Amino acid sequence: MGGVEKMKYVVVTSGVVSGLGNGVAASSIGAVLKACGLRVTFIKTDPYLNTDSRTMSPSENGEVFVLDDGSEVGIDLGNYERFLDVELTGDNNITAGKIYQHVLDKERRGDYLGKTVQVIPHITDAIQEWIERVALIPVDGREGRPEVCIVELGGTIGDIESRPFMEALSQFSYRAEHNNFCLVHVSLVPVIDIVGEQKTKPTQCSVQSLRELGLKPNLLACRSTTPLNKNVKEKLSQSCHVPDDCIISLNNVPNIWHVPSLLIDQKCHEAIMGILGLARLTVEPKLDAWMNIARTCDQLLAPVRIAVVVEKYTNVSNAYQSILEAMLHASVVCQRRLVVDWVPASDLDVETANESPDLHEKAWGLLKGADGVLVPGGCGHGGVGGKILAAKYARENNVPYLGICLGMQVAIIEFARSVLGLKDANSTEFDAGTRYPCLIEMPEACVGSRRTFFRTMDCKSAKLYGSVNYTDERHRRRYEVNPDMVGELESAGVEFVGTDETGDRMEILELPWHPYFVGVQFHPEFRSRPGKPSPLFTGLIAASSGLLDAGMLQSPAGLENGNGPVSMKVASGASGGGYANASGLEEGLLGLHVSGAALAH
Repeated sequence: MGGVEKMKYVVVTSGVVSGLGNGVAASSIGAVLKACGLRVTFIKTDPYLNTDSRTMSPSENGEVFVLDDGSEVGIDLGNYERFLDVELTGDNNITAGKIYQHVLDKERRGDYLGKTVQVIPHITDAIQEWIERVALIPVDGREGRPEVCIVELGGTIGDIESRPFMEALSQFSYRAEHNNFCLVHVSLVPVIDIVGEQKTKPTQCSVQSLRELGLKPNLLACRSTTPLNKNVKEKLSQSCHVPDDCIISLNNVPNIWHVPSLLIDQKCHEAIMGILGLARLTVEPKLDAWMNIARTCDQLLAPVRIAVVVEKYTNVSNAYQSILEAMLHASVVCQRRLVVDWVPASDLDVETANESPDLHEKAWGLLKGADGVLVPGGCGHGGVGGKILAAKYARENNVPYLGICLGMQVAIIEFARSVLGLKDANSTEFDAGTRYPCLIEMPEACVGSRRTFFRTMDCKSAKLYGSVNYTDERHRRRYEVNPDMVGELESAGVEFVGTDETGDRMEILELPWHPYFVGVQFHPEFRSRPGKPSPLFTGLIAASSGLLDAGMLQSPAGLENGNGPVSMKVASGASGGGYANASGLEEGLLGLHVSGAALAH
């Protein structure tokens, strides 16, 4: 557009309880503003003292999302990237740990000239300066700075950890000047079953706490099971001093792709642009392609059943969020309703057959009842034996298989043991003294985006990527295929169809005689987008649906270049949950039917 002189900021906060879906709300606001013709960027602030998410348990914070620059961040940055098709960096994630480390480094260098270093002004100034600096960095691949920066404050209003960030944002609301700052507060409007009415008191108390911290909400985005009643809006408007047309109902929808449309229907974009003084600069939002995905995602009936073999975090819905969404992106393109069966890897082991035969039988029933098998990335020894058995089952029974990172590595271990007869073959991660180290530690450049070159065009992976020379994908593991064993594995039938530029790191393996048996060192799920699904996930879903031989490889569904997945035509979608869960409130699983060791919502 080029018509916005000063940076505009939309700050999204959350109140009452955590898990309201403010990440989806922030992403949806960004998608709507982008559809209005604005260039948008994101910043997520997290009040924890960790400098990043590398060592944080998914059971507490959801999956660790990896960016191109190798930064390991929270799941909300994955939402931002998927909703706006942008590429963020580690600087787009501010943690309290980063800020304190930054300030203490300056203090050690003497930058403060002997002054006493305090939360105010040094910490709060550092937060504001970080926001101002990063907001100017383009994330959409185009030259020139963004026009709107959406800042999502992690945590819940009232948390003691968030106080420095709240004070910084309070100061920033004045620093940004008039018409450059808009605060959207996501809050809860529950329904008490006995009373049966929507209750406004939690939101009133949350807004009161916000005001006590020096911030006044311009918009209220109210999470509820159903649309807000008119009298509820009037009560909130009167008690919270927010106009009726600035109170947005974020009620449950079939899937989260409907949320941008929900905002547009309530003219949320007009309210935000009016507050930011942008009404004359924008166009009517165009979300036709996006809404086609959202609508069709509700309609498909023909199922495709994928067994996902995991060991940890089966009780946390967002521990494998990118995996789930990448499968859904692919299932929409393949016109199949995605059904996910969670298979606890350790339950497949022989030991479980002796100790808990019912669990053993159930796990194998799920595996054998699936149309395809996916073994995602992981760490540690737990469940490795079961994952090896899952790879063996898929290989021997011609069941489509996709192994990601550790999923590729267990497939190599299984092949070495079963086909090469190397019974003690293993990764040095699991057995440092193994006689046949199939996988060894290769830590150099192990995290972030790396280029994979195809060694042949006559393979499924290259064809799914569009018969190109290379692709860029994100990595997160330091154990890789032992170069000394590549020749032996290839002589037995494994094809390493993709390597790095040196040819020493094996990036993609295939079994050429198998309908679809692919293992990759990288994580293709991190680059999958709605309407731009990962080619390898598309291959898995297509093969599991019996579609892969029906022309998809010859004409790979609109994939256009070698820098990753490109636009695909969306024909229909999957049915299911969406912006809700068992309690009716948290972010959902994008319309998945989940069974087996079901994820707790």
